[in-house]
Amino acid sequence: MLEITMPDTATMEAIVSLCKRRGFIFPASEIYGGLNGFWDYGPLGTALKNNVRDAWWHDMVECPPDGPDGDPVSIVGLDSSIIQNPRVWEASGHVGGFNDPMVDCRESKARYRADHLGFMGRRGDTTGQIFAFVSGDDASLSKARKKLEKYVKTELSDEELEICGIESITPAELKITVGPDAKEVGTLTEPRQFNLMFKTFVGALQDEDAAAYLRPETAQGIFLNFKNVCDTSRVRIPFGIAQIGKAFRNEVTPRNFIFRSREFEQMELEFFCHGDDAPKWYEFWCETRKNWWGTIGVQSDNLLLRSHDADELAHYAKDGCGTFDVEYRFPFTAPGYGELEGVAHRSNFDLSQHAKHAGAKLEYFDQERNERYLPHVIEPSAGLSRGVLAVLCEAYTEDADRPAGVFMKFHPRVAPIKAGIFPLVNKDGLPEIASAIHRDLRGKYRLEYDPKQSIGKRYARMDEAGTPFCFTVDAGTLETGNVTVRHRDTLAQETVNKDQIGQYLEDQLG
Repeated sequence: MLEITMPDTATMEAIVSLCKRRGFIFPASEIYGGLNGFWDYGPLGTALKNNVRDAWWHDMVECPPDGPDGDPVSIVGLDSSIIQNPRVWEASGHVGGFNDPMVDCRESKARYRADHLGFMGRRGDTTGQIFAFVSGDDASLSKARKKLEKYVKTELSDEELEICGIESITPAELKITVGPDAKEVGTLTEPRQFNLMFKTFVGALQDEDAAAYLRPETAQGIFLNFKNVCDTSRVRIPFGIAQIGKAFRNEVTPRNFIFRSREFEQMELEFFCHGDDAPKWYEFWCETRKNWWGTIGVQSDNLLLRSHDADELAHYAKDGCGTFDVEYRFPFTAPGYGELEGVAHRSNFDLSQHAKHAGAKLEYFDQERNERYLPHVIEPSAGLSRGVLAVLCEAYTEDADRPAGVFMKFHPRVAPIKAGIFPLVNKDGLPEIASAIHRDLRGKYRLEYDPKQSIGKRYARMDEAGTPFCFTVDAGTLETGNVTVRHRDTLAQETVNKDQIGQYLEDQLG
């Protein structure tokens, strides 16, 4: 068995707790016990997600970057249907190939993704029992260790443990393995394929002729509309089509909060170019997308650009330049990384498949080259849900000197609330001044007006909400017109005239 590093997930529980306590993210249908793999975004979470989404849309569609030649890249937007003709997914390879290997436990009736299972044994012991656990789950890992120590009747040091993935487990070893939620050995099945698409039915009859699927990715809706966009828009290759929308995957073992869920959102760009130009555009988008995350506060120290090995490549990328992942060091993957965004050269696989299966003419005539061809595609595909999680993890900052003991250091661009407007006390004419400031500026910025509780408690709440600035109206405001500005990150305070708050925020927030 191969040894692997166990991740430290200590801060993740604190982040999840804060998200629930402050209204970022809740378990879906919680009053009915929830539903594994589904999440609801609360008031602050909705604002945060919208800000991340809007930043991506602005930087990719409304104001796209300059390309390798120094000219602005041409990108248009699209919003395609979640349910498409089921033949789409046959052509794209999802019906036949969108599978994950799964393992069932005959005792507990639990189902696990095979690549999410870890196996623990005593180093050097080739005959004793092996204990399985769910990778990245501290409780499951601890449970497996306790089972193993009970089995060998002694406590074991980390050096005495040997851990591996299922690829290193032989059928004979699987027969002496105790499942994550089992008591007996040999209850885990060998891996078998499981299709990840959610199946549904269109119309009144629920038979196979009416079968359809919730889309597992947003990309196919773009390929289906390639010719429509070319025919109705003044676009010329190279150009891109961008889309943000929900996708659905029936994950066997959703886990790690919103990192791997069954309903999620994607921010995808399909960039069409001539095949000869694909390498330079592939390199351009890899670097551009990695750098973009810094503009919303995800620092480069926690980012990694990793090329896929040949055996990792998706079916659509096997004939292209390859695939790069932009990965982030999440608390549950540290010291390793988890995928945040993928940049893939899909060659002309998708357009070729749809042209073949639909009998449609999808070739592009390039007037400058005097050539008709199916363009190649470079696809930067980012998870909006994972992007929100990365922003939350990056912002989470412990500070024992603060009342809340923690603050969220959001980049001002994505902070759900840009500023708090508070009267020091809820009397003496101060609420009227603070309320007037709030009314004057709320059309331009997302502001929080709160006249109640002690100022310390209000500051603490804004710290956990990640609000960059708090403006406090006090007795001095009645005489000088000045208010106190509190900076979230440094706790520094300064004064500014109440009539200049709008300009102050414009200078600070841009």
